[in-house]
Amino acid sequence: MGLLNQALTGPLMRARFQAQVQASLPVAPELVLVTDLDGTLLAGKPADRRRLYRWLSECREQVLHIFATGRERSSVAQLFDAPEHALLRQPHLVISDVGCTVACGDSLELVPMVVDDIERQWQPFAERVLALTQGQPGLSPQPVCVERRHAFDADPELMDPELMPRLRQAGVDCVFSDGRYLDVLPPGVNKGSTLQRVLELLELPQVPVVVAGDTLNDLALFQTGFPGVMVGNAEAPLLEWLPQLPNTYLANGAGCSGILEGLEYFGFSELLAQGAA
Repeated sequence: MGLLNQALTGPLMRARFQAQVQASLPVAPELVLVTDLDGTLLAGKPADRRRLYRWLSECREQVLHIFATGRERSSVAQLFDAPEHALLRQPHLVISDVGCTVACGDSLELVPMVVDDIERQWQPFAERVLALTQGQPGLSPQPVCVERRHAFDADPELMDPELMPRLRQAGVDCVFSDGRYLDVLPPGVNKGSTLQRVLELLELPQVPVVVAGDTLNDLALFQTGFPGVMVGNAEAPLLEWLPQLPNTYLANGAGCSGILEGLEYFGFSELLAQGAA
């Protein structure tokens, strides 16, 4: 945490955070719902996707919705132009770049109170990571503008098996997910750590939090200990962690179908009934 942020506590910190978010957050939400995108919020039966999207739209004062995604901000913005996502509203907040970016849900403007600290954590490692990954077999830099991390399309059959250990030895974190993506992150930064920082700033200690995801880059969300929904289409390497995640529910349904199932499981039936669900 930066020195300025350390000096801010209580209502002052929350007020500054909300000012930087540049959007109205729910005053007294009944739930914080944190969802991955690809394979999670963007997957599932069409009828269940429509049901969940309508509910999130109609219950914006009851449900504080946070995207937690490996996508970068421009890719998140493109979602809302796609016809198949016509019912999907912008969330209140976006955690993108596998936890390396926090932005306002409406404008996708950065939230400096969180991002500046992550930037400081990343800068000592950025050039070192480039040197270690440049020209490596099986790696192709993703053709997107990622922030505070390096992101690669990866072929595990061609990758040097010692690459990830070397990167970790250099002091950074690595996440290999969906069998094809390698993200190199600042030490200690991931979806879970950034979510916990955001929740500190929101100061909603009595509000329940539910997280949902499907790949290894969501593992850190489940490791926070919050009630978690591992959707039915979760990748096998994530499923292997299930015995170590006692507060995580494995849904039968894929994507949105699994999220709805998980919310029922964790006792939010009445809240689900408040919207058009």
